[in-house]
Amino acid sequence: MRYIESFREGMHVSDVFLCKNRQICLTKSGKEYGNVILQDKTGTIDAKIWDLGSPGIGNFETLDYVYIDADVTVFQNSNQLNVKRIRKAEEGEYTPGDYLPVSSKDIDLMYEELLGFIKSLKNPYLKKLLESFFAEDPEFARTFKFHSAAKSVHHGFVGGLLEHTLSVVKLCDYYAGYYPGINRDLLLTAAMFHDIGKTRELSVFPENDYTDDGQLLGHIMIGTEMVGERIRTIAGFPEKTATELKHCILAHHGELEYGSPKKPALIEALALNLADNTDAKMETMVEVLKGAGDNTGWLGFNRLMDTNIRKTTE
Repeated sequence: MRYIESFREGMHVSDVFLCKNRQICLTKSGKEYGNVILQDKTGTIDAKIWDLGSPGIGNFETLDYVYIDADVTVFQNSNQLNVKRIRKAEEGEYTPGDYLPVSSKDIDLMYEELLGFIKSLKNPYLKKLLESFFAEDPEFARTFKFHSAAKSVHHGFVGGLLEHTLSVVKLCDYYAGYYPGINRDLLLTAAMFHDIGKTRELSVFPENDYTDDGQLLGHIMIGTEMVGERIRTIAGFPEKTATELKHCILAHHGELEYGSPKKPALIEALALNLADNTDAKMETMVEVLKGAGDNTGWLGFNRLMDTNIRKTTE
């Protein structure tokens, strides 16, 4: 099949894609059109169905696999599909694995690297707490390795939660070695736990959408509760250490308006916030530039980066 990342303006596409989302919208003149997001393992693309009454437009729903005939156009410096024909695909016309976006990095190797950081810790209580999740809980490990880190903004792919977590741990390990006064064991433990709530905030692929708990509580509260519950199973776990660890998780978004119940009050919480923000924004920029294809001009205002962006001149 021809993957989304290879699309270029002027191409004609006839292939199967996963319908990530489907909406009926209105033009300024009041005419209905279809607004569809299609996905394969290389990314997503907006698609428009301008003539819903055409005999080539069949019935389909969100999360159906659909066969399309469409032309690749460019709108606001991003690729878009102008759909001429679309129908629900039949079994045998597609392989589901082609439609799940997956980390470009080796998932098992990343997980082994994460376990290596756990082995490097000296605090027996924090090490035992981490091992109870990542080394001794096969169901959690399987879920953590498969999950994404977001619905769309950054690391929204299979293995994304693991890739993001490992990146944050590495940044925190650097901070701990460079800035005096940081408790490395506390910081690295908080880094490994900071987003575990996303395993319950987001549903599994291909849906990868917010659960009821995700909508009502959010991953910060969910993750803090998960850690608190497990701490209570470890005899003698220091109360002050437990409180400081939970504070780091609660404060890792840095600001109240960004969803953190608390602002960082410990140097470890501040370091975690900076590491999390760095990796999230860098990955967001990488994904936006990748989605621009061969476009080397200005890409327009990006609401996630809050600025107009473009690729660096080669």
